[in-house]
Amino acid sequence: MASRWLTEFDEGIFIVVNIQPGAKRSEVIGIEAWRDSLKVAVSARPIEGAANAELIALIADWAGVKRENVSFESGGKSRRKRMCIIGVSGEQIRALVEG
Repeated sequence: MASRWLTEFDEGIFIVVNIQPGAKRSEVIGIEAWRDSLKVAVSARPIEGAANAELIALIADWAGVKRENVSFESGGKSRRKRMCIIGVSGEQIRALVEG
C-alpha cells in the first residue's frame, strides 16, 4: 500500500508531519503508521509561531537543505501539517527515516 505521508514532485517532496510541541528535546521521531505521517517533536511551545519556526529549522537540518527550502503547504496552526521540501527526493527522505 502506498503511503500518503510522502509525495514527490519535480523539485522536491511534500511530507505530512504530526508535531509534538513542548517536548523535552527536538527530534524527528519516525513514521506513525496509524496516522500515516512523520512524527516530529520540538521543544518550543506553540506560542507566536515559535514551534513552527523550530520545526522548519529542524526539518531543514535533518533533510540537509536550507531553511528557505522548507515551507508549510497547510496546517500552519494545526499539529498536523503538510510541508514542502525543495531539493530532496523521496528516496533520500525515506533513507533518513529508516536510518
